[in-house]
Amino acid sequence: MSELDLTKITLRPMELGDWPRIHEWASQPVASRYQPWGPNSEQETEAFVAAAIGAWGSEPQLRYPWVAAEPELGVLGIGELNIRNARWRRGEISYSVHHEFWGQGIAGEIGRLLCAIGFEVLGLERVEATCDPRNGASAAVLKRIGMTYEGTLRRTVLIREGWRDSAMHSLIRPDWRPPAPTAEPRWSLG
Repeated sequence: MSELDLTKITLRPMELGDWPRIHEWASQPVASRYQPWGPNSEQETEAFVAAAIGAWGSEPQLRYPWVAAEPELGVLGIGELNIRNARWRRGEISYSVHHEFWGQGIAGEIGRLLCAIGFEVLGLERVEATCDPRNGASAAVLKRIGMTYEGTLRRTVLIREGWRDSAMHSLIRPDWRPPAPTAEPRWSLG
């Protein structure tokens, strides 16, 4: 496989027709190993996508879910930015990438774009992300996009094997470095 041009990845709101592609990885145990969801049934994935679409019409909007797409390969992953505290301008990002594309920088690119939206468009002061402390790959992604590890929150998420801890990472506005400008917009707000 040739190297993927990460600058061609864009974020767009989910569409109902995206659910079969998302289900390709959401139904796999490897993709949901550290998550409180999955492996998903078709109905669960379709319901997730329908709820994501509905989030764009909520007022106030606190949830911003996207698919990450590349022109030739289509949907490669999903990314989401959630407003956790509007008054204190704090948001949280998350991402999930099709397992066939792991290790190619896609999660990092999604994370960078989500942070850019959080700081540039939504005016956030702090963007957080958590991951299972056993998920070294996700922790490495968060470090690469400029986040700082702040500590471990104990017993925060119930997964199939029991309660799990969450490694907390954050990026604050003074530490954020905007991505290089591009000729074409890299995201759509619906």
